[in-house]
Amino acid sequence: MRQLSSLDAQFLALETPRQSGHIGSLAILDPSTRPAGTLAVADIKALIAERLVLLPPLRWRLQEVPLSLDFPYWVEDDDFDLDFHVRELALAAPGSDAQLCQQVARIIARPLDRARPLWELYLISGLASGHTAMLTKIHHALIDGISGTEITGLLLDLTPTGRDLPPTEEAGEDGSAPGQLAMLARAVRGVPRYPLRALRSLPAAVPNLQETPFSTLPGVGVLGGVAKWIERAITGVDGPVHARERMVAPKTSFNGRVSAHRRVVFGQLKLDAVKAVKNAYGCTVNDVIVSICAGAVRRWLVAHDELPEAPLVAQIPVSVRTDEQIGTYGNRIILMSAPLYTDEADPVRRLMRTHEALAGMKERYRALPADLLQDANNFIPPAVFARAARLTLRLATSRPGRPTWNLVISNVPGPQFPLYCAGARLIANYPLSVITDGLGLNITVMSYCGSLDFGIVSDRDQMPDVDKLMGWLGEALEELEVDV
Repeated sequence: MRQLSSLDAQFLALETPRQSGHIGSLAILDPSTRPAGTLAVADIKALIAERLVLLPPLRWRLQEVPLSLDFPYWVEDDDFDLDFHVRELALAAPGSDAQLCQQVARIIARPLDRARPLWELYLISGLASGHTAMLTKIHHALIDGISGTEITGLLLDLTPTGRDLPPTEEAGEDGSAPGQLAMLARAVRGVPRYPLRALRSLPAAVPNLQETPFSTLPGVGVLGGVAKWIERAITGVDGPVHARERMVAPKTSFNGRVSAHRRVVFGQLKLDAVKAVKNAYGCTVNDVIVSICAGAVRRWLVAHDELPEAPLVAQIPVSVRTDEQIGTYGNRIILMSAPLYTDEADPVRRLMRTHEALAGMKERYRALPADLLQDANNFIPPAVFARAARLTLRLATSRPGRPTWNLVISNVPGPQFPLYCAGARLIANYPLSVITDGLGLNITVMSYCGSLDFGIVSDRDQMPDVDKLMGWLGEALEELEVDV
């Protein structure tokens, strides 16, 4: 058994009939590198079955604690059924990218079955390109972006012929789920730990509550300011050099309550083009990505006559996973708040402002405790945790309240060499992430083999024309290339 952390449990707590907590990826595979020249669902099942012992999260089932007295546990699923999790479908002719996006959006919108391990895989044939798509869904409570790439890496190889697997030990019986009475007894024994856990989190969390989703709660700013004053008085330290810039997120049409339906867009940009801009202006690849996202979102806001005078505020998840924590799965992230300069018309000035702002954000966030999000969650008893998490979203979307963030932008580095899945070459790997109330737009990018693979997820009703964003991302990059 393995207990979820409070941060892991938060992705479960946020789920409603309208929003789900799973993330995914859409891999485009070229079956011509296989000896048979085709890729069938049986091939994928055989690959997963062969490597399942290396992928324990794929066999973990959620075990709730009676009365929600404690956070849930992951337990070994004694009735694991691979056929349930791996599925296949085919697009109708002609099998265009637009059809694929629509099909993926429908699948992504559906919640995962909590009675089984929280993942699904769909092999999708019928693409006009002759390639095969592989869509995976896995719950964010199990993995973050970095641990997700670890799982993907175990299903991918450097050559079409695969690799020799290291010897492994089969899981023992101690992973099986105990009965409800045993779970209840375990939870009751853990109740005295709640105040101790909160007290241990107090010094690190309270002065930094404004850097968490709980910043929407009334009085958090005052409480955090008082705590920082006390901290300075005790330690004699004036705080970090880079003080927190006050960022107020203006409300846009993608910052309301999301529906139960999604739109998905994917596309690629050349990594070399982004690096050329990075080298010309003395910034980073991430600076360029955030800046062109600002340019594309600006075009959308202008087209809908709702461009705010102030910058938007982007949530940028950053991994704080150490080398020692590799292979431990779960979530090890901190959430950066960064200005998205949609108010800046000039693309070069937008890039320079982005570079300066992100450099300051990095310095400030280096001073924050790595476990800040988990520490902040420790103040909420598990029995009311889900209601508190939903309350923060409701406050962020209520009028006259403002959202904490406008959208999510995430950049996950990937390998720059070809990979193969069951012998089929990986052409692209588009990441797909979560949207919630108040955050109806998510732009996630993963670099792979000379390309930046963009996966964009939005609410179907809030952004019916979100497909234009991919073209506008390319145009925003071209604007910077002109001056290189």
